[in-house]
Amino acid sequence: MKYAKTPEQIKKIRQSAKILADVLRKLEKKARPGVNLLELEDLAHDSIKQHGGKPAFLGYKPGGARRPYGYALCASINDVVVHGTPRSYTLKEGDILSLDLGVNWQGGISDAALTVGIGNISQKDQELINVTKKALENGIAQAKVGNTTGDIGHAIEETVKRAGAKVIDGLTGHGVGNQLHEEPTVYNFGEPGEGEPLEEGMVLAIEPMVCFTTGAIEQLSDDSYTTMDGGNSAHFEQTILIGKRGPEILSQ
Repeated sequence: MKYAKTPEQIKKIRQSAKILADVLRKLEKKARPGVNLLELEDLAHDSIKQHGGKPAFLGYKPGGARRPYGYALCASINDVVVHGTPRSYTLKEGDILSLDLGVNWQGGISDAALTVGIGNISQKDQELINVTKKALENGIAQAKVGNTTGDIGHAIEETVKRAGAKVIDGLTGHGVGNQLHEEPTVYNFGEPGEGEPLEEGMVLAIEPMVCFTTGAIEQLSDDSYTTMDGGNSAHFEQTILIGKRGPEILSQ
């Protein structure tokens, strides 16, 4: 079991994910027209601390980033795919907002994200959110003992393709638990039976990122990633434990 966590590690990750789920629910509820992204950052930071956790993103330097990340929350608006910084931006009707959060509780780390519509959004953006959420659900369904990371990626990719959308290039899911990003890489595409075998006790962050118009992205000066053509994107993520009886969503 190369990537499997010990029962003690899983206990810490489970508590971390429980905190994360609670804070994400609060953020989703607060994300309304007229709210500033910095208010959401304060809510995320303070709520994690109140639960006895630490913001896992704060001070973390992901691969390819120019500098350590300076916030508890990633808040990505419209065409920003991931790693959007909570700048002084006031949410407006029709925006879509991806909220991405990590929590460290006594060394157990979890990671999850969701995309919400701000007020009334377009039918196309609602479809984008629905497709991305469904792709995550279908990917999670394949996260079971005896399958592979390729089974997860294939389920995600096929769901996205059937909807006429595109998986974002170059951004992936990953192992999580002791560190924010661990092996194995969990691609949002793949072939059944290929990739890393899935074993009981593995903990994965599965996270499809989807756009209708392009899969191509570029990195901005603040280390966020945006779609090349300005098309809106959506992002959903859960921390998953591969259990004896199937996948368990820890961050739900």
